[in-house]
Amino acid sequence: MGQAIVSEQTKKVLPWILGITIFMQMLETTILNTALPAIARDLNESPLQMQAAIISYTLTLAICTPLSSIISDKFGTKYTFLLSVLVFTLGSFLCALSMDLTQLTLSRILQGVGGAMSIPVARLSIFKTYPKSQILKIISYAVTPALIGPMLGPILGGYLVQYLSWHWIFLINIPIGMVCIGLAFFYMPDYKADKVKIDFWGYIMFAAAISLLILGLEFVVRRDNQLFSMLMLCFGVLLLVSYWIYAYYTDSPLYSPSLFKIRTFFVGVFGGILARLGISCIPFVVPLLLQVGLGYSPDVAGWVLVPLALANLINKPMVTTIMRWYGYKSVLIINTLMVSIIIIIMGFVAPIVHISVLMVLLFMLGFFNSIQFSAMNTLTVADLTDDNVSSGNSLMVVFQQLSMTLAIAFAAIFMNVFADSPVAIFASETEPFQATMIVMGIFTFFATFIFVILHKTDGDNMANRNKS
Repeated sequence: MGQAIVSEQTKKVLPWILGITIFMQMLETTILNTALPAIARDLNESPLQMQAAIISYTLTLAICTPLSSIISDKFGTKYTFLLSVLVFTLGSFLCALSMDLTQLTLSRILQGVGGAMSIPVARLSIFKTYPKSQILKIISYAVTPALIGPMLGPILGGYLVQYLSWHWIFLINIPIGMVCIGLAFFYMPDYKADKVKIDFWGYIMFAAAISLLILGLEFVVRRDNQLFSMLMLCFGVLLLVSYWIYAYYTDSPLYSPSLFKIRTFFVGVFGGILARLGISCIPFVVPLLLQVGLGYSPDVAGWVLVPLALANLINKPMVTTIMRWYGYKSVLIINTLMVSIIIIIMGFVAPIVHISVLMVLLFMLGFFNSIQFSAMNTLTVADLTDDNVSSGNSLMVVFQQLSMTLAIAFAAIFMNVFADSPVAIFASETEPFQATMIVMGIFTFFATFIFVILHKTDGDNMANRNKS
């Protein structure tokens, strides 16, 4: 393993590099939602057809994340990181220059390539620089911006769109990216690995499978060619099945099927996918409901989303204690039910209650989301061993990105279905958004049936570890 000489100054600056990188990407992820209606008007697109701008980014993250450690091992953490931030910043600049949805989508893909590499490489540098006894403290300190970004993003996005233009939600990344590049040039250590292995064919099959599945759903939404979209979905499923057969008979697969023999990993992954369908669609659907359905301005829509992130931040210190008191099985079943109920209630009442009531519901949702994410993430890796923890953690991150992509894709499908074929339960202006939230909340409800599989003591080792 190639080692870099690390100075004390580097040790002080390195957490800031990770923190700024996380802040930049979390800001970008949340700032876009409130700007979608304005972008749609400027690009002559329907607001209900703008999901490609989000899906292209999250899908690219899912596809490229497995490559981050391989590329950094081969070319070094420093130069991989510098290139990734440069690519992300360039992608942001090109997003601001986009003249149509196709150009914006392609630019978002470029952003995703940079985003998929930068945070994992910065985190890897932290792991290799500090002793294990300090890792938790350093990472906790560095990821604080990840909790601030979602609060600042909707507000900043709303005001930039309202008083400047939507282009600034991308241009703001340029100075942040330049600061990150400057710090990394002087203070990012350069670690390399002596031997680099990659399951090339496994990666190609896996990446192609999830790409075809998501792109097939995207074509379903746009209704360009239904036969073509069905073929893409079928080939995606076929490739995914082929990958798992291939991985079963391969000595060193990208992701081993044996991971799914671990009950906590299986439940954490698949329960997490269903649970995130409802959770992850809310920051996408609510701003559209407020602006397109109810006529609120972008800055008001941005403020409405703040309680969602604020509750998440406030509740974080309590999550470990909750898990230790009640255990993973009870917490995940009850908490998932609460999340689904709140989403369904919002679907029914959002347009007919005062906006302050909607903010209270979003605060409650953020409170339970904080528990949900922490519980699902730690449960998934609870029983992984030293031999499979790296692969399992990587696959968990891929499925997290994939579930967010699916949430946006399904939400877009349902919004368009209810817009074209209303069932007249709600007002015509708001029905596509209300009905979509209800359906997605029902998806989240079904996750409880997966968490029931857990044993009462599953995850206890993680709760006890957190206590110690």
